[in-house]
Amino acid sequence: MNSGQFTAEPSSEDTVERDFDVIIAGCGPTGAMLAAELRLHDVRVLVLEKETEPASFVRIVALHMRSIELMAMRGLLDRLLRHGRQRPVGGVFAAIPKPAPEGLDSEYAYLLGIPQPVVVRLLEEHAAYLGARILHGGAVAGFEQDGEGVTVELADGRRLRSRYLVGCDGGRSTVRKLLGVPFPGEPSRNETLMGEMEVGVPPEEVSAEVARVRETQQRFWLRPFGAGVYSVVVPVVVPPADGGGRSQPPALEDFRRQLRAVAGTDFGVHSPRWLSSFGDATRLAERYRVGRVLLAGDAAHIHPPTGGQGLNLGLQDAFNLGWKLAARIGGWAPDTLLDTYQAERRPVAEDVLDNTRAQMELHSTEPGARAVRRLLTELMDFDEVNRRLIEKVTATGIRYDFGAGPDLLGRRMRDIGVGQGNLYGLLRRGRGLLLDRTERLTVGGWSDRVDRLADPTAALDVPCVLLRPDGHVAWIGDDQRDLDEHLARWFGEPVG
Repeated sequence: MNSGQFTAEPSSEDTVERDFDVIIAGCGPTGAMLAAELRLHDVRVLVLEKETEPASFVRIVALHMRSIELMAMRGLLDRLLRHGRQRPVGGVFAAIPKPAPEGLDSEYAYLLGIPQPVVVRLLEEHAAYLGARILHGGAVAGFEQDGEGVTVELADGRRLRSRYLVGCDGGRSTVRKLLGVPFPGEPSRNETLMGEMEVGVPPEEVSAEVARVRETQQRFWLRPFGAGVYSVVVPVVVPPADGGGRSQPPALEDFRRQLRAVAGTDFGVHSPRWLSSFGDATRLAERYRVGRVLLAGDAAHIHPPTGGQGLNLGLQDAFNLGWKLAARIGGWAPDTLLDTYQAERRPVAEDVLDNTRAQMELHSTEPGARAVRRLLTELMDFDEVNRRLIEKVTATGIRYDFGAGPDLLGRRMRDIGVGQGNLYGLLRRGRGLLLDRTERLTVGGWSDRVDRLADPTAALDVPCVLLRPDGHVAWIGDDQRDLDEHLARWFGEPVG
């Protein structure tokens, strides 16, 4: 495998480099994950990252159950676990402090708190190891598409040619703006400051004050990291003097002012490691694809960070898109396969936008919102309600519409025991899989795209399942002719 470092010299105005099947704009978690998924199928990938250096701040994010499952499917989980901290999955919806119900439908029923730069680094290294080429300092300035591909112009004048372009370049996506895709929704109404810094008061005093303030202000947190360092999250209740939005990151004095306004003390904060802020804008791209240009991650959707779903939603977009785009480039994709990317993922994003809207309302200090929060807190004592909300936030409850059939159809398959160890270990190559308990069925002419495991001992309560490369159940049954029809639906025409 090559190192992934792209060192081509700038081209002349009339020269276009044509070495790529897919160019990805943005090497955050979504872009790096997509590059790796494409490389599993030998797609020639270039990732353009406009930043020349990694982010200087260390923000802790949470990988949710579904994302942890995806990492396990590709053999990445052990590396991530070495850098993260597992914590219970309860309390993820609007920070309502309810423990998770027993028997969640996953072998990975926990959250993984991990620094976001570590996630980006590990995924970028994984993509480069698989052969993706990565260019730091490569900013997209423009592009043109035609019936054969996309010509991408970089800020330094270089022009690159690929068959497809995917914008994974964040909420202010240059690709989306140049593509002209509308991004409707609501502008930000609330601002929250977030950073890491030291405090000047004893830990027990911090804990007592945080507990008192959070009785009414759910968007307020001081979490210890050790050695006197705390993660500070505080809502802006005293707007900036000019009344406008921020053009620069907040200063330490902004944190002190808001802490005093919310908690009555600034906790003696000092020596910040990094300072930032975020709003609660909520927007969804009207389309995820225009011709040969696609959008994924925050380029397609933005929403408040409550529930910690943003990074996870982008990773799951990449997992859904990767094998489909690779199939299109490989020449075996059914005509409608790439269209299922938007058909499946946009409704998921709509649901995330709705549940984050609801969670933000439940964080409000208004009497009506507090009354609704108290009522929901009571309802979450019912196992079914608590379970449903956890499955919604952690994306384990997603069911794609594959037509009529058993409840498992269209859902992701949990990691079950099989004769060769565990199911997810069989999905590392990004291929489909037929898990056959009858030992009678075959994948026939699809064996170049779909693996088969005949295992009557597999922990299944159905005869056979056909899994897509993203782990979703595409078919359930025991009839060869019916299986062949579904193999053709998802994996194209057989060979031979």
